[in-house]
Amino acid sequence: MSEPTVVPRFPPLAREAMTAAQQELYDRRMKGAWASLPGPFSALMRNPALADKAMDLGQHIRHGNALPERLVELAILVTGRHWTAQYEWWAHYKRAKAAGLPMHIADAIAENQRPSGMQPEEEAVYDFCNELHRSRQVGDAAYARAKAQLSDAQILDLVATCGFYVLISMVLNVAQAGIPGNEPPPLK
Repeated sequence: MSEPTVVPRFPPLAREAMTAAQQELYDRRMKGAWASLPGPFSALMRNPALADKAMDLGQHIRHGNALPERLVELAILVTGRHWTAQYEWWAHYKRAKAAGLPMHIADAIAENQRPSGMQPEEEAVYDFCNELHRSRQVGDAAYARAKAQLSDAQILDLVATCGFYVLISMVLNVAQAGIPGNEPPPLK
């Protein structure tokens, strides 16, 4: 039996259907890969002021983060798995691989299992993010492990990465953003 087709709640906006504020934001921010309004941005465009601010934070998370890219992607995968954000996982699984995160780590997270064979900084990031999502706190032991591997700036960027991708995961889940090409959802 095949999965039912999910109809997105916020389908892409045609340019002629956009308000003046949406058109201004689109013209100013939606360049290159963003031009087709992928993922959460189709929904976020319904609130241009919010979308603009979210894109600013997203720019920092993706391109100004103090963490190495593979650790950013690890934090995003932990967050996407916690929220079972199918589109988020689909998009960032590929990015994690390109960033050098060993795929056995991502595959274990997809199965809701603690990955084995992590490097110390991967283990610190995984534990920190997992504990933050599950208990909404980070205990002294997980914090000490993070502090042993990461700078203060990196720890704050880790918190910001988790928080930003909670927002994005929530938007994607509420929007019922499907996987491009009607691929099956990657998470069980």
